[in-house]
Amino acid sequence: MTAQLRREDHPLNSKLNSKVVRRLMGELGLAAKPPPRKVRTTDSDHACPRYPNLLKGLEVTLPDQVWVADITYVRLLREFVYLAVLMDVFTRCIRGWRLGRSLEGELTLLALQGALSKGVPQIHHSDQGLQYAQAAYIQTLKAAGEQVSMAAVGKPEENGYAERLIRTIKEEEVVLSEYRDFDDAHSQIGQFLDEVYTHKRIHSSLGYLTPAEFEEGWRQSLSRERQLLTTLQ
Repeated sequence: MTAQLRREDHPLNSKLNSKVVRRLMGELGLAAKPPPRKVRTTDSDHACPRYPNLLKGLEVTLPDQVWVADITYVRLLREFVYLAVLMDVFTRCIRGWRLGRSLEGELTLLALQGALSKGVPQIHHSDQGLQYAQAAYIQTLKAAGEQVSMAAVGKPEENGYAERLIRTIKEEEVVLSEYRDFDDAHSQIGQFLDEVYTHKRIHSSLGYLTPAEFEEGWRQSLSRERQLLTTLQ
């Protein structure tokens, strides 16, 4: 919050620090809400093949080296719906997402297909849930030339990038919204993921840039390096 406020043009910005922001938020009654009751979205009790965690000790140094995937639930007035997302670890950009009424495999598969229309990662990492271990999903990954990586059962920290993304979506969009129906949820969540999260929300891990700014800066830097090498040759 402090970093975001400093990006904005305000005469008091030079006096801002985390203690001041924390105090002001307290005076305004702005505090984190406790998480709502959880709905189970991961079913790891299945006979599908399992894959090792390829991210242990791996340094992620470029876009589309690693995508992470996860599912969460969204509470509507009369039902629960489910959100599947895929994120690029290096840039934190959302590569694909899908909101559906069912946890069946089609949810994750459609999210993946949408993401693959934009690019292909070297490694796809998820938990060992049935939606990610099913034959159709694995076949799609392998047909695209991706390596399959999975966190160990009962080790959510091994899918920490995706877990943090889900927490952000919940805390900054879902918990703060009251969706009228499925279409309203789809519209508002889509706006958050495609516009707010990607183009407006800054990340400390990206040097307080947005995912879109960070990825564009990286690509411009790569282009300059290539032009320099061409000149030197």
